[in-house]
Amino acid sequence: MSLLLVAPVASGAQQDNVPRIESSDCIYNADSIHKTHCGFLIVPENRHHPHGRTIKLPFIHVESSNPAKNPDPVLYTGGGPGVSSLHPVTSIARRSLLRDRDYIAFEQRGTHFAVPNLECEGEGQAVQQAYIYHRSIDNAVLTAVRECRQKLIKDGIDLSAYNTDESAADIEDLRRLLHIDSLNLMGISYSGGLMMAVLQKYPQHISSLILDSPLPEFVNIDEQELANFNQALTSVLGSSDGTLLTRFHNYFSGLSGKVFTINYQLKDGKTVALDYGRSELLSIIHGKLEDYDGIKELPQIINDMIEGQQERYVKVYFDGVFSGSGSISGMRLSVYCSDKMAFEDPAIIKQQEDIMPWLAGFHVNDVYRAVCDAWPVTPIDSVTKKPYYSNVPVLLGAGGLDDACRPLYNDLIHHYFPNSQRLLFTTRLHGPLLNSFEGDVYIGGFLNKPLERVEGQKDIEAY
Repeated sequence: MSLLLVAPVASGAQQDNVPRIESSDCIYNADSIHKTHCGFLIVPENRHHPHGRTIKLPFIHVESSNPAKNPDPVLYTGGGPGVSSLHPVTSIARRSLLRDRDYIAFEQRGTHFAVPNLECEGEGQAVQQAYIYHRSIDNAVLTAVRECRQKLIKDGIDLSAYNTDESAADIEDLRRLLHIDSLNLMGISYSGGLMMAVLQKYPQHISSLILDSPLPEFVNIDEQELANFNQALTSVLGSSDGTLLTRFHNYFSGLSGKVFTINYQLKDGKTVALDYGRSELLSIIHGKLEDYDGIKELPQIINDMIEGQQERYVKVYFDGVFSGSGSISGMRLSVYCSDKMAFEDPAIIKQQEDIMPWLAGFHVNDVYRAVCDAWPVTPIDSVTKKPYYSNVPVLLGAGGLDDACRPLYNDLIHHYFPNSQRLLFTTRLHGPLLNSFEGDVYIGGFLNKPLERVEGQKDIEAY
């Protein structure tokens, strides 16, 4: 497979906006042993307007050093949406999948190393000022979102072109231009659903899927996000003091509209009074629930909060708020608003608050209805949102304590993919398949024998 041999264009010839590849320097390299090639995929920003502007999407190709390697590489792209896909290349040499096939990391449109990227600074400063002057935090966020939108539109960016449909077409164009006949797709969280969309739209050249904590396109996560958070938290608190979960429910249900104040010292030495309430306390809990070490502290933290001993945790929270300028990922907003919120039912979202009043008003996700109202984009093709059946082999990973993409999603995917296999890492969080030694072993075995049943081990259920 020749990666970066691009057919020359005759002098003065018009390339138009036909997808093509250009060589480039590498942002990251695997190591000094494995050959690494890098380039840009250049595609129309909006395929509905093929003669409009183009965008540049970097990719990194790492060659396996095995002379008998398989011809079907693994293509990886990150989750989020909005996370860069390229940095994992720095550790890929230690991964089992590189032993027998090549690896390609592909940066999604609008993310950090793409041209353009859709990142805007300033949200963090807006939130800081809102806390200092006792203004609405949500209003500060929405103002920053609108300013980001105006900036990007002024730069000529078509915000409706940054979505799952276009990203799936980007991956297919890259496969075609690299002359890859058979490809394994690997994704995590949002990109798990993206890889399913690629298979749905371009199935002919896909050998297998490796999906870690995937969020399927047919799942509208905001209709389930509070419930997902509640389930994971219940698993943690339910295994501790038998009364703690009930006390948590009662205490946090009673915090509606209640405001606490802490005297906080800013970096310039000035002390200000900062207000906080249920949302801030839940943000602290949410952060610990997504931290493998911090999750062990949760029972004590929640007990302290209930007993009124909150200050030390709140101070650390505000240390984070005032630590930097923060940023907005316009790509994240465009994707969530076009393929999640555009299809969601506000009544179902509200039902979660009705039956779990201890979580009412809390934004588990930083993209919620009001944000999407301030960031209008065209919905994706409704067909992309539909489940479909496939015999392609799939390896599915899930964390038993994942508060975002619950194992239930893997069960739903398995229903439509009869050749899928599920691995439940019972004590792990989000992304256990790609972020553990055990998961790496499973990936290597699956790629070589995708239809052979995997076996479970301690704390890992295979089914």
